[in-house]
Amino acid sequence: MILTNLIFFSIGLCLLYYGAGWLVQGAASLARSLGLTPMVIGLTVVAFGTSAPELVVSMVSAFKAKSMIALGNVVGSNICNIALVLGLTAVFQPVTTSRTVIRRDIPLMLAISVFLFLLSLNSVISRAEGVMLFAGVVAYTGFNYKVATRVDRTVDHPKPPATETSPPDGLQKQRWRQGLMVAGGITTVVVGAELLVDAAVRMMTALGVNEKFVGLTVVAFGTSVPELATSVMAAVRKEMDISLGNLVGSNVFNLLSVVGASAMIRPITIPGGFVKSGLIVDYLVMMIISCCPG
Repeated sequence: MILTNLIFFSIGLCLLYYGAGWLVQGAASLARSLGLTPMVIGLTVVAFGTSAPELVVSMVSAFKAKSMIALGNVVGSNICNIALVLGLTAVFQPVTTSRTVIRRDIPLMLAISVFLFLLSLNSVISRAEGVMLFAGVVAYTGFNYKVATRVDRTVDHPKPPATETSPPDGLQKQRWRQGLMVAGGITTVVVGAELLVDAAVRMMTALGVNEKFVGLTVVAFGTSVPELATSVMAAVRKEMDISLGNLVGSNVFNLLSVVGASAMIRPITIPGGFVKSGLIVDYLVMMIISCCPG
C-alpha cells in the first residue's frame, strides 16, 4: 500500500517538475518577446510559473479539506526556497543582484510574512482575508510591470538591423507555440498535483503522520523542485537577476496568491491552535530565513 502510494507520489512529482519546466520556459519566452526585463521576468513570470505546483497542490488540498497541507506547503516551500535553493544556487555561482531587490523586494517579502503571521494568530485565515491576500499579488504584479515599463522608456534601446527582425507572422506563430507550452505546462502541473496530494494524504493516514508535517516537509520539498531547477540553471547561465528574482517572487507569490486562493476556496483552520500546533515556530523560522538574502 505504501509502496503504491510512493510510486504515485513520485509520478506526481515528475509531472510537477516537467510541467513547471514547460510553463516557465513558455512564459519566460513569451515575456521576453513582449520586451520585459530579466529581473521582472524573474520576479513575476518565472516566479509565478515555478510556484504553480504550490498553488495547485494547496488549492487541491483546500478542496479536499486538508487545510494544514495547504498552509504547511507554503511555509515549508518558502523555507526551502531560501535555505536550500538559494544555498545550492550560490554553490554554482555567487549570487548578485540589483539594489532594488535588496531595498524593495526582500523587505516586502519579509513584511508579507509578518502580515501572514498576524493573520494566523487567531488560528483561522478567513475567506475575506484570502481575498485580501490575493488582491495583494495582483497589486504586486501590476506594480512590477509599471516599474519595468517606466525603466524601459528611460533606456535607449538600439534598433536591430532590418535583417534580424522577424516578420509579424513568424512572431505570431512563435507566441502561439509559447502559449501552447504554457497551457500544456499548466495541465501537467494540475494532474501531477492531484496525484501528489492524494498519495501524500494516503501515506500520511497509513503512517499516522499529521498534515502539518507532511505539508512542511515532503510536499513542500516536492513543490520546490521547479524553483531549485530553475534557479540553479539560471545561475549556471549567469542569469542571476532571474535566479534570485525567481526565489523572492516565488515566496511573495506563495504567501499572497497560494494562501489567498486556498483560503477563498475554504477558510484555513489550524487544528489545535496556532501556538499549540507548533506552527508559530515554523512561521518564525520562515521569517528569520527571509532576512538572509539581504
